Amino acid sequence: MDLAQIFADLDAQPWADREHAYGSADDVPGRLRALASDDAEEAEEALYELYGNIVHQGSVYEATAHAVPYPARLAAAGIRPADMLVLLGCVAESEDERSDTPGACRAAVTAQLPLILPLIESADASVRQAAVWAAARTGAAEQVLPVLRRCWEGELDPLVRAEVLAGSVWLDPAGAGELETAVLGGGQGEETAPVRLAALLACVDADLAWTPAHHDALISLLPAGPLVAGRFDMEQSEPLRYVVEGLLDRDTDEAREAAFSLVDAGLRHPDADARAEAVAAAEHACDVSRAAPVRLAGPLAALLGDPASASPALSVVTRLGEYAAPAVPALTTLATGDGELADRALAALVTAAPDVAAPLLAADLPARPQALGAAAKTHPGGWAGTVREGDPDPFPYLPELLDAVRARFADSDIAWNESIHLGLLLAAWGQRAAAAVPDLLAAVDRYPFVVLRALPAVCPPDERDRAAAALRAADLTEQSPLDVGSALHRLTGESETLVRAIVDTLVSSPRDVTEAAKLAGELGSSQAPALLPSLRGALSDAARKPPGSATGAAVETRNNPRLDGDTETARALWLLTGSADEALPIIAGVLEEADGDWTRWQNVRAARAAGALGERGRPLAPLLERKLAHRDHAAAAALALLAVDPAGQDHARLADAALISAETNADPQSALDFLRAYGADNLTPDQLRRWTDLAERDAHVFIPGFSQDPVRADARFRKEARALLGTPESAG
Repeated sequence: MDLAQIFADLDAQPWADREHAYGSADDVPGRLRALASDDAEEAEEALYELYGNIVHQGSVYEATAHAVPYPARLAAAGIRPADMLVLLGCVAESEDERSDTPGACRAAVTAQLPLILPLIESADASVRQAAVWAAARTGAAEQVLPVLRRCWEGELDPLVRAEVLAGSVWLDPAGAGELETAVLGGGQGEETAPVRLAALLACVDADLAWTPAHHDALISLLPAGPLVAGRFDMEQSEPLRYVVEGLLDRDTDEAREAAFSLVDAGLRHPDADARAEAVAAAEHACDVSRAAPVRLAGPLAALLGDPASASPALSVVTRLGEYAAPAVPALTTLATGDGELADRALAALVTAAPDVAAPLLAADLPARPQALGAAAKTHPGGWAGTVREGDPDPFPYLPELLDAVRARFADSDIAWNESIHLGLLLAAWGQRAAAAVPDLLAAVDRYPFVVLRALPAVCPPDERDRAAAALRAADLTEQSPLDVGSALHRLTGESETLVRAIVDTLVSSPRDVTEAAKLAGELGSSQAPALLPSLRGALSDAARKPPGSATGAAVETRNNPRLDGDTETARALWLLTGSADEALPIIAGVLEEADGDWTRWQNVRAARAAGALGERGRPLAPLLERKLAHRDHAAAAALALLAVDPAGQDHARLADAALISAETNADPQSALDFLRAYGADNLTPDQLRRWTDLAERDAHVFIPGFSQDPVRADARFRKEARALLGTPESAG
């Protein structure tokens, strides 16, 4: 097959009318032709571009299916056959098809099996391996399995043989036991390590029993990463983690212990690379399983004394929070040393044993920036020191630590992040840190951002007027007028400066409308005459239109910050006037416009603003009811409906919508807020069972926004849920 035959019908297709990841697919013909270029660099660039537009991050499109025949023909013609086959396999395995004809892309690859299957007999092992993988990913068991079985009988190359085994199990999980027995059943020495590993991974995929023999076999293959380096299944690129994840997914005590035993044995492996693989598996286990931190904290702690493994093990221990108690002695030893490792160990101690960490932090504060950051973030109240029910206590107050913080503020060249963390620590301590007032005032020229926020939190009543006078005398012209006005208001209650700053911001700084409106609402009705005209003037054009009306070409679609600004302005108008008349249409407009995957939090904020109106927000009920169908917005909408229309709603339906939002990890925090408002006693037996499962199951609940701290975020969720359900605390 020459190039003229391969591309004979390429230009006859309406590529410009088809879509790929970046819009029109009119560039696809040129990319496909370039795959056959004699210029290797040009061909490689074309392949890269096709991975970017027709198989974009695993997603496939309308244009993808129509492009499939050409790589298949190129492979059959011997033109970059391995690369073409891997591209086809990626198309076939995609589970994210963004076209009007679901299944079309996989069907297009399946249609090319007459060209793909003969390549399983290629003289080139890399081509055979790619052909096996691509053929298996079509899922066409009837056509592909007989060919793979013939290949299994005669194939000698380890990677191809491993791919055949994996592909066979992919197509026929029921036949996995036979292959597993053939490879692992007493004859391990007859098969190469890649094939034995493929059999173990197949056991997990096919949900076969995991026995001590399987445990020993996998541990004997560590480090396992190099054995899959030439394989195409990226999900199996970390074999130990893959097996651990698969066992945890079975959600039985036996399978969990099998997973933890594998990690434990891997952490004690004599090979440093094997231990590194086990640390990665431990990290994943702790992030998804509530039992894992308790079970694995001790084995991880044992690595902290090993120079080759201490650093990666510490990365996991730091995420465990209170569960890291078994590691406290080892962390304390490390924290008293020097350098970054000591700083990281102290950061782990901050959450694992804050009373132990506090004096160590005081003793060497300048050399412990990571530990300081961890201490500052322990208390979620921020600059104002406000807390929610169930929030952790601030980092322990010690006079010697306060002295160390004061000494740092005297330094004229501390980093921006350090100044923020020092200020947050003072704010969390509140007036216990009153001795730092002179230091903050002396530092106002150097660290004004921090001083304006921390000073009102720590300043005692009898020093507030003097502190405010010092701020007025300072050169703060480069600072946000909102920051200056807010600091003076918090110190003395004087509102004039803040009102002026809010008005100026609303008039001249659209990007700061949300903050200005929030502060306006907090000032109260006494300031309404001065603030209302500017608040109304700061509304977007869309917010001034009646909900449901045609916006017209002159009205620009709002971006997310603009939607948030209008929501906060509506809230301020309600708080200042006590009337919902103005707020209702504004919130309604936001709820109507915020209707997509990228406006999750705009919907949540608008729903919460609606709920704040109480029953005066009842006209918003139809819009909020529509939000119940989307799990991202359901919990906040249910909470709002409970407030705005308590008599007109099916409460069980609202409770179910909130539950779904928590069960899908969409907005568990709003779901908890709904449960707090609704009351556990009002749940149906099924809802109570499901809430109890969320609180007591092994799998974590994932809280959006806490991807770097999933263990502690889940622990807080679990504690709140148990308290609301009246469930006693347990050791788990």
